[in-house]
Amino acid sequence: MSGSIKLKHASGNGVIISAPSSNPAADRTLTLPSDADGTIVSKDTSNNLADVASINGSSIGTNNLIINGDMMVRQRGVTSTAQGFKTIDRFQSTYDGLDEASTQSQVDVDSGTTPYTLGFRKAFRITNGNQTSGAAAGDYISFYQSIESKTMWTSGWNYTSSSSYITLSFWVKSSVAQSFHGYLDVVEGTRHLYPFETGVLSANTWTKITKVISGNSNLTFSGARTSGLNLILWPYMGTSFTDNSVSFNSWKTYSSGARFPDATTTWYTTNDATFDVTGVQLELGSTASSFVHEPEEETLLKCQRYCYAHVPTGSSLHAIMNATQYNSTTSYGYLPFPTTMRAIPTLNQNTGTGNYIAYGNNGNTSVSSIILQNAGTNGTEIKFSSARGQGNSVWLRAAGVNTKVIFEAEI
Repeated sequence: MSGSIKLKHASGNGVIISAPSSNPAADRTLTLPSDADGTIVSKDTSNNLADVASINGSSIGTNNLIINGDMMVRQRGVTSTAQGFKTIDRFQSTYDGLDEASTQSQVDVDSGTTPYTLGFRKAFRITNGNQTSGAAAGDYISFYQSIESKTMWTSGWNYTSSSSYITLSFWVKSSVAQSFHGYLDVVEGTRHLYPFETGVLSANTWTKITKVISGNSNLTFSGARTSGLNLILWPYMGTSFTDNSVSFNSWKTYSSGARFPDATTTWYTTNDATFDVTGVQLELGSTASSFVHEPEEETLLKCQRYCYAHVPTGSSLHAIMNATQYNSTTSYGYLPFPTTMRAIPTLNQNTGTGNYIAYGNNGNTSVSSIILQNAGTNGTEIKFSSARGQGNSVWLRAAGVNTKVIFEAEI
């Protein structure tokens, strides 16, 4: 006769689950807490969702406030020397004062390293240029993600309480051994920073950084769909922005010239030095839980709230939409977005002869550019010049490998 494992209410209202057990000697009853009516309850008095974040070392659903922290999604491209959102979704790099532009790119995580064994396959890399004039006071290179105020406002973090916490964790690797600085930046209300440092990293070695951050009575989030909190890492920031009177690991009122203590210059003055980041997680509670590796298509949909690459860079003969020739010179069509975007997007496209081709009425027309008409957050009308005969159906395609059609609603 087989035994059983039983779960029952603490109120004594009887067994609610009975599952076969292969070991009768181990039969036991597990009592679950309940209210007076027998309803099972789970009471969390610590506001620490990370306290029960894993079973056998695997995550069971931590709410990561960072999107695309494993760096898998990159709709715009693999590498770029330009500033802004150019490669990995939701992350961008900016710089100023450089003699040679830095490069941002998506790179592979090497097999055999600890992040690789934990499931990380991609990282965001900043490669330094050759800064021949040295580390000037106004120079900087940054890496960051902005989080919507609405996200922070509804996150469950009691951000005005010093006894309520969020935890930041990430993996970082530098080709140069030194410490790096960063901060959380609450941009609403009276702007406040929380500066931190990585500690000295060993060259070319992945290191996990964890920072437990308390709330502060001065923090404000309005619930707007605009930037509320920025997570920024600085491979280098010059002395125009730093001051040695600043302390790490506490909130301070923002001052442009005193964001954190003076930074080490070695990485910045080393030609082609690299700075890699992956596994970025910001979560409720005072414990860093295992990183949540969600399906890539789920992450992509989150990213498409801010950027939708209908025709990614590098596509050729990519279908765009069906339209109708409205008059002798112009066609109109409608293009839906895969998810509601944060705001009405702007169009990022290549222009010039040969970027698009309009097919219809047994012929085609070369189209140099397309125009958004009556754009919304769920889709947009698109207008373009063509000559396929009034009233005819027209099929619009991207024509070359350099053509891109990217809708952006970033913060």
